[in-house]
This record gives sequence, structure tokens and C-alpha cells, in this order.
Amino acid sequence: MLVIKAARKPVKRSRRPQIGLAVAGGGPIGGIFEIGAVRALEDAIEGLDMNALDVYVGISSGAYVAASLANRLSTAELCRIFITGDSDQFNFRPENFVRPAIYEYLRRLWGVPRLLLGGLAEFARHPFDLRVSDTLLKLGSLLPTGLFDNEAIERFLRDAYTGHGRSNDFRELARKLVIVAVELDSGQAVRFGTKDHDDVPISRAIEASSALPGLYPPVAINGRYFVDGALRHTVHASVAMDAGADLVLAINPLVPIDTAHANALGKSSPSSLVEGGLPAVLSQMFRTLLQSRMQASIPKYERQYSGSDLLLIEPDDDDTEMFFTNIFSFAHRKRLAEHAYQSTLKDLRTHRRALGPLLERHGLQLRARVLDDPERTLLGGLDGKPPRRSKATSKLHRALDDLDVAIDRESPATARSRSATRRTTKRTAPSSVHS
Repeated sequence: MLVIKAARKPVKRSRRPQIGLAVAGGGPIGGIFEIGAVRALEDAIEGLDMNALDVYVGISSGAYVAASLANRLSTAELCRIFITGDSDQFNFRPENFVRPAIYEYLRRLWGVPRLLLGGLAEFARHPFDLRVSDTLLKLGSLLPTGLFDNEAIERFLRDAYTGHGRSNDFRELARKLVIVAVELDSGQAVRFGTKDHDDVPISRAIEASSALPGLYPPVAINGRYFVDGALRHTVHASVAMDAGADLVLAINPLVPIDTAHANALGKSSPSSLVEGGLPAVLSQMFRTLLQSRMQASIPKYERQYSGSDLLLIEPDDDDTEMFFTNIFSFAHRKRLAEHAYQSTLKDLRTHRRALGPLLERHGLQLRARVLDDPERTLLGGLDGKPPRRSKATSKLHRALDDLDVAIDRESPATARSRSATRRTTKRTAPSSVHS
């Protein structure tokens, strides 16, 4: 489903239009959907380079996608890392998402003797004033704050962002990157990557932003604890607009299912989610909260950012593929990524008439040959791996990227022809250098 929020008061600018990406959370499967969607957007929109946007905003699993794109990992490489698993540079292990939080378990067990002694002392002082509710509340402090350990994820990202011309430092990126998390003890959103919050390693900020309470322990940063950024807002597209984005591409992978609609279309779905037990009920509740907040934000964008355009990509409400797949399962990631790719292309085809003038305002246009190709697939476009780069050639390609940024900011006319020149230059750059 594609939601278009066109600017009420489009502004004619002498500078090059600023384009941003805002990516919501949704667990590993949400991240897979987002990778398929950004790959489809890049394939189908002429002039859109997902590694050369002006601002990237990510929360939770969307923070992986946003940070990787801002760090010059192409959409094709993201597919190789997380979808096909045949990346030359990275060995991603899905089980890193579900490692038990052993340290957290032991830390909580360490408090058992102290709690028992305190309880006995309290009983001795007030033997006839024992309250079950108070006892249960105290016992609750023994429960771990998260089931799974997120340190392995942080280590993987740290390694990914410290080699081959990439950086784990917000301040060293050529493009603006903002990762949103929520401070646990105040409930306030914190924008890592902005002034006063840009000294935190990117990998650590992502770990904090994706620490969904109950599943992952809160992440300690500079003496404060942080949890999933989705607790405040669903997509945080306003962060990109605050940074000056004239067009924001937003992706929200989790929406509630309409079982009646799905069944009417002949899709396999239970008559009621009650049949799926507590997990299905909680999933529907969580998705409904996320989408309702997103819908409530649209009028706000129209009022406060009347000169900006917003394109929001979400699954349809009859999308059984996205609802009935375990969000922590990677077993069907190829199928789901292809599903996201095709559904995004379908949305662009359906709205091509309305999208044409909107995209043109930002120097972009739809590629009819891509939208009208019935045999086009996500994985079909991954043929022919790029040559493996040495450290020297990685630095060279990074320098070329930085040169692109400088040219874009200097001349809007030059920016319009940037994409073709950039790709030609990179193809002719050497793939390996021997010292």
C-alpha cells in the first residue's frame, strides 16, 4: 500500500531538492521487507540513488537499513548480506538475533538471596500485613529485562562499519544519519547523530534503538538506558523533514491484518485471530498501535511541513505473508524479500499517474521499462558480483562519493546529471590495488 502526502504548498527552490529516507522497525522480517522495498524504489525510479540521499532516519530494524545505506552499502549488497547470504565481505548469522541474554539472567538471579532476606525481615516485622500484590511486584524485579542478547548484533555492525571505507562514527559520514531511541527513565526520544548525540558509535545507537522491551535488555550509553525508538513514534519522518528534506520516502513494514478482507480474496487466513492464541493477539495489537500512530501523524505533516512531499510504503491490510510469518524467522527471507520487492513495484505502477508530477519536482521519474517488466525479480538483478575491493580501492571509491556530495551542493544543474557520471566513474575505477 502506497500513501501519498503531496505538499500543499510546493516551493520552487534554486537549490537541488533534498531527499530523505525514514525507515521504521519491525524485527528481522520487517528489515527484510524494507530491503526489498528500497531495492524496488531504486530500480524503478530514475535518478534515485539510495546511497546518495541527503538524510537517513532509522529506528529499530529500520536503523540497520538506514545506517547501512548511509554507509555506502548498496541495496544489492544488503540483499547479499541479509537475503541470499553470499556476501564476500560479511558473514551474517541470523541466530545472533535470538541468543539468550545469559548475563542478564545471571544478574537477576544474583538478587534472589537479597530479596529473600528482605522478604523474611519484612514478614518478621509485619507478620499479619502480608500483601500478595506487593510480593508479586517485588518478585517481578527478578525477571530479566530482555530474553535475548543484543551484544552480538552490535559487534557485527561494528565490524561492518569499520572497514572498506565505511565508518562507525556519525561525524565521519558524508550523509546525515539519525537513529532514534527512547531514554527509558524519561520516556523521551533521543536522536543519535544530531548535535550533542553524535559521539556515540553508530553500531551502539542501533543496538539501543532496536532494544524492544521484553525481548532485548535496555542499552546503557553514557550512564543512561535506552530502548526501542518505536515507543515514541512509528517512522519519525518529521526528523528528516526537520533536517530539510523536500521529499521523504518512508517505510513501515508492520500493519494489522484484516482477516475478513484476506479471506474474501481467497488468501489463507483464520476466521479470527483468536485461533492463533496470545502471540497473534499481541501481534495484532502491536501492529495496530504502530499504524494508528502513523496515520495520526499524516495531518501533522500536512500542517507543519506543507512544502514537503511524503511517500509512505506499507504492506496491504490483507498481506498474510507479512502477518503470519514469525518476525524473528529468517527461514523464508528470500520469499518475503521478493514479496516486498514485487508489492512495492505494484504500488508504484498503480499510482504512476499521481507520482509522475510529484517525482518530477525532485528531479526524479519512474522507469516504465522496470514497472512494465512482468519477469523482473529482486534476485534476478543480483547477477554478477562486484569485484572485491582492497582497502586502497575502498578509500578511492569513498573519495569519489565525497566528491559527488561536494558537486551536488555546489551546482543544482550538475546534480541532475550526477547519477550517470557517478556510475561511469566508479565502473572505470580499479577494483584492486597492490601496494
